[in-house]
Amino acid sequence: MKSKITLLLLLFLILFSKVNAQNFELGKVSIAELEEKEHHKDPSAVATILFKKGKMSLEYTKSEGFVMITEVKTRIKIYKKEGYDWANQKVRYYLGDNSKENVSFTDAVTYNLLDGKIEKTKLKSDGTFDETINRFWGQKKITMPNVKEGSVIEFQYTIRSRNIGMPREYSFQTTIPVDYSEYRTFIPQYFIYNTNQKGFIFPKVTVEKKPKIIKFLDMESKQAGTASSNVNTSFYESTLEYEETKTTYLAENLPAMNEESFVNNIDNYTSSLVQELSMTQYPNQLLKPYSTDWKSVVKTIYEYDDFGPELDKTGYFEDDINALIKGLNTQEEKIAAIFNYVKSSVKWNDYYGYSCNDGVKKAYKDKTGNVAEINLMLTAMLRYAGISANPVLLSTRTNGVALFPSRTAFDYVIAAVEIQGSLILLDATEKYSLPNVLPLRDLNWFGRLIRKDGTSEEVDLMPKTLSKEIIVVGFAINSNGVITGKIRKQLTNHEALYFRQKNIVTSKDNYLEELENKNNAIEITDYLRENELDLGKPIVEKYTFKDSNDFESINGKIYISPLLFLSAKANPFKQEVRAYPIDFGYPMENKYNIMIEIPEGYVVESLPVSMSIATPDNIGTYKYVIGATGNKIQISITSDINTAIVAADYYTALKEFFQKMIDKQNEKIVLTKV
Repeated sequence: MKSKITLLLLLFLILFSKVNAQNFELGKVSIAELEEKEHHKDPSAVATILFKKGKMSLEYTKSEGFVMITEVKTRIKIYKKEGYDWANQKVRYYLGDNSKENVSFTDAVTYNLLDGKIEKTKLKSDGTFDETINRFWGQKKITMPNVKEGSVIEFQYTIRSRNIGMPREYSFQTTIPVDYSEYRTFIPQYFIYNTNQKGFIFPKVTVEKKPKIIKFLDMESKQAGTASSNVNTSFYESTLEYEETKTTYLAENLPAMNEESFVNNIDNYTSSLVQELSMTQYPNQLLKPYSTDWKSVVKTIYEYDDFGPELDKTGYFEDDINALIKGLNTQEEKIAAIFNYVKSSVKWNDYYGYSCNDGVKKAYKDKTGNVAEINLMLTAMLRYAGISANPVLLSTRTNGVALFPSRTAFDYVIAAVEIQGSLILLDATEKYSLPNVLPLRDLNWFGRLIRKDGTSEEVDLMPKTLSKEIIVVGFAINSNGVITGKIRKQLTNHEALYFRQKNIVTSKDNYLEELENKNNAIEITDYLRENELDLGKPIVEKYTFKDSNDFESINGKIYISPLLFLSAKANPFKQEVRAYPIDFGYPMENKYNIMIEIPEGYVVESLPVSMSIATPDNIGTYKYVIGATGNKIQISITSDINTAIVAADYYTALKEFFQKMIDKQNEKIVLTKV
């Protein structure tokens, strides 16, 4: 009998410990969590999310109707100093008059272990900040107190919003491991939301429907007789009854999302949930759709007052455009003239969005505007000039890939001209851009072109023409370990655009100092740059250099890499496997023509072997040709990336391809004395 009691007690303790282990509530930090020195699955992690619980519900009030309440509770373990940033939390909120949101942080506590006991430090008012990001968005921030290596922090934030159309995206995964993540939604029967999951780890989903009853105490006043003082007040109870759907999404043991080279936006591939109101049907009313597919999404956007109608306004620019295109005969001439006119006349204020803020007329008058005002203005001007032009909605790289039909999938608009069966894409917010040479922020898979008749089609935003970097190098080696030579570099298309964006505003002295430092501390003289502002021509750089650091002399032999300081040293691909695509931004070609003069009294003992390799499906090609005649060595190197976005299936092949290129670039020429 005693053994049975002992067994039952043991089973109870096991059951209790399991239940207690799954009791993810704030204020229940354990000594074991505080004693933990590293993550059990990822010892390199600087911190981990022990649990994160989100809840989105639509709550009804008689004064406001349905209001969206989002609550998120989180517990984080800090392992290393590099994880201290997780003690700083921020939540954005909308500042619009009709849909202003409120954000509050509560239950924010830091836990430490002091002499074997748990020490609590609560967040005080001086650790809470409220700031304005821009005219549309504010931000609530907290900085947790007394954070050390080993600390556990907890907090909860609540967002109250009257905008029930677009719930906040809920991320299960992030840049540190996540042990447990749960998200619950409570949706009344009147609302239907599109729900889409991103990433490669999908949570377990359970659905439960239950009736819900809300009771209200109402007051009614009636006047008795003719005397104004005789007023009878009565109270009565009313109810609102509807069915509510509770959906729970649960994920455990999620690995950290590691940044790597050639990822446009890691959030595209992070396990998360995206929702948007698709339709509503209130009692005794017709079904009202919002967004169910791309066609209806685009139609909805086009009909917004601050989008489609702005394209029909022409009076404010007609005289200027008539004068501008007078005497121009071809469509190409008119397109170029109008595009350059808008770029030079209206400055971008750095605000994104596909909706006009103050309108195209005011933007034109003030000579400044947001993305929509500038590019819708451009579209309207092109149409006025008889050009077949239409807006193209897109999602910038920071906003993520527009994978699912949603009005929030887009945050930008450009112009497109249909001519001779092809599209010319234009973005007048970027003063250094050219037709079909869009700024990198725009190059994000696909956009949606909208025509006047309401039809739309998908537009491939990715460039097809190679952007080139062509480098011609000639240098001489002297036996004292000094290399002197000249370089001529030429950049085209997106390579030229990126260079202009980054360097034209930089002073020459600062630019040359940076150029010398990043190229193994070479000395540069006679620097010359051509075609800075002549956008139709390549950027050209010329300079003389002196290099004392890319030369080895061992036992009377000289060892030198033909690319000197220009060679890559490390493979940009470091992960063993990769689940998300490789995004190079645009197709590119790097070409080197190198002529080396060897020092007097030396001959070539050995040269690297010429090589030609390619990836499967010709995604990348590499050709290395070397030869020597007399005291001259000539090398030609060409590497091409022919596809801007490469599926993850090719990751291993690309990693090997890059490693072979890097190994070849760093092979040495060996010179020996005669």
